[in-house]
Amino acid sequence: MLSREQELELIDTLRGVHPDEFGLDEELWTRQSLTTLIQRRFELPLDTGAVGAYLRAWGLGPREPRERACGLCVSAVERWVRSEYPGITRAAQEHLAEVYWIGRVRLRGTMPAADVISAVSSRGRVRFMITTPTVDPPLPRDFVLRLSGEEQRTVHLIVDGSWPRNEWPRRLPRRIVLHPLPSCGRAIAAA
Repeated sequence: MLSREQELELIDTLRGVHPDEFGLDEELWTRQSLTTLIQRRFELPLDTGAVGAYLRAWGLGPREPRERACGLCVSAVERWVRSEYPGITRAAQEHLAEVYWIGRVRLRGTMPAADVISAVSSRGRVRFMITTPTVDPPLPRDFVLRLSGEEQRTVHLIVDGSWPRNEWPRRLPRRIVLHPLPSCGRAIAAA
């Protein structure tokens, strides 16, 4: 088990860096790469299950689509899941692609504050990076590109309301398909 000081040090260590900068064979942080880093850095024999508990405590992990919406948008998200999501999953299957749900959470109790940008696959795999929050940061292009990996596989990314469309990366490769999850601004316009 990490002490609170070790956990804060770990968060600070992860801020703005990727696993490959530590010689790990991952594009973004995962439970496995984080487990390896903790074992190396703190010489603690934590398993991926214990590390998964830290990720859940940080607000990462699978969530229902309605949990990604504010109270005003829940019905719009539920309609979207019934009408749009099946087409996205069919297209992903046709292209042997993975579907990720992208969002952002603020880690409280860290100095300076930290944002965790995460992508959770439809299979429950969590990939993430930690950044220092700025005022209205755009969806990081580097994060989106790294989800496609070195193999440049096709990915469908469902982006929650953390970023309005004008803050999405521009001119992405065709293998990266972004889909907006309804949020207050889009849900009102669609209603």
